[in-house]
Amino acid sequence: VQLVESGGGLVQPGGSLRLSCAASGFTFSSYAMSWHRQAPGKERELVARISSAGDSTYYADSVKGRFTISRDNAKNTVDLQMNSLKPEDTAVYYCNAHRFISNYWGQGTQVTVSS
Repeated sequence: VQLVESGGGLVQPGGSLRLSCAASGFTFSSYAMSWHRQAPGKERELVARISSAGDSTYYADSVKGRFTISRDNAKNTVDLQMNSLKPEDTAVYYCNAHRFISNYWGQGTQVTVSS
């Protein structure tokens, strides 16, 4: 099983980034996918989640209206479009795949929002 995140980097406040997670080694279309983040000194938190079929999404209040999660079951990818970024969005962002007791994590990608 592999989850490989990409797309992180340094961006100014108000800017945008698009994170992508490429999955392999499991039946991607059967898993709910989510993005989590962990800032220094803080616990990991759920940012956004999308159902296996892509027909249901959830967003943390802190990112609602700014972030959009999407998936492509043909390409085994899940993306996180992040707009209007704020310094408090600075964190390592992790991709997660979940189905019943199966739970897989990527290695994370750093997002830094700073002027």
